[in-house]
Amino acid sequence: MKALVLTEPKTDARFTEIESPSIAPGKVIVRLKAASLNRRDYWITQGLYPGIKTPCTLGSDGAGIIETLGEGVEKRSVGDEVVLYPGRDWGTNEAAQADDFAVLGMPDNGTFAQCVMVSQDQLFAKPQDLDWSETAALPVAGLTAFRSTMVQGRIQPGQRILITGIGGGVAVFALQIAVAQRAQVIVTSSREEKIQAAKTLGAEAGYLYTDPTWNRTALKEHGPFDLIIDGAGGPGYGDLIALLKPGGRLVNYGSTAGRPESLDLFKVFWRQLSLIGSTLGSPRDFQAFLLFVEQHGIRPVVDQCIPLSEGGQAIAAMQQASQFGKITLHMEESIFAPPQT
Repeated sequence: MKALVLTEPKTDARFTEIESPSIAPGKVIVRLKAASLNRRDYWITQGLYPGIKTPCTLGSDGAGIIETLGEGVEKRSVGDEVVLYPGRDWGTNEAAQADDFAVLGMPDNGTFAQCVMVSQDQLFAKPQDLDWSETAALPVAGLTAFRSTMVQGRIQPGQRILITGIGGGVAVFALQIAVAQRAQVIVTSSREEKIQAAKTLGAEAGYLYTDPTWNRTALKEHGPFDLIIDGAGGPGYGDLIALLKPGGRLVNYGSTAGRPESLDLFKVFWRQLSLIGSTLGSPRDFQAFLLFVEQHGIRPVVDQCIPLSEGGQAIAAMQQASQFGKITLHMEESIFAPPQT
């Protein structure tokens, strides 16, 4: 079968022929219709991810049709249309993942291939109203956003929410979720066109974080925030703390800008702030997210859908962060066919 394989760190993933997986007991082989890129894939190709083992088929997001069932599989049937939960071995503690939790695409072979073998417990029913590209966009970014906003962030209707770095997949999903929860949403970006795109999805206002006065302007025009969702960290992290209401919450799901230069702990404890970390989510979170998507009619924002063969170049281009929403890969030309009724 065809796949995108990383043969060694600090190289582009190669589109090549590899052996198809052989079915194992308790496992399921899914013939993938579409997959989705994540920033994680880029960091892996740059050698900036722990535990890199090569060769490895990249990719954590995928959706397709069950092709083969292993011995002992009872929950699924051949022909089921499914979306993949992107991790394995979360464990029994909903508060945090177990030590042996792992994500598809490193160290296990992932979804940038025509087929993938996973546990039956990693499979969930495909949302009926979404096409294959939209469905494949859901897992990592959508799940991360859902846990950050709803589980860790505890968004309530009417609250004032700030989402930084709009345009990235997680941030766009977080915006859609917060709007569905009837929150007042403000965003930041480095590009005005992304702010305008966010407004079409329901954002009330947006600010260029390249403007050194943006935080003071936002505070003056909107007042302090109940919740901030951030994936950057870095030098601007301290400014976010200053934007929170007393008792406010800052949820961080990444650190693409590096470590904060400083942290004013006096503001944190005196104003009773909560600094909360969030990573992906449990299978229970994923089930709740899929239900939320269906109940609120959320359609993932797909910036572009390209052939699997062009995935290596697309991963490399993620360094520019030019997309708004998700970049997906299609294995066949028919993924945009309307859902069957």
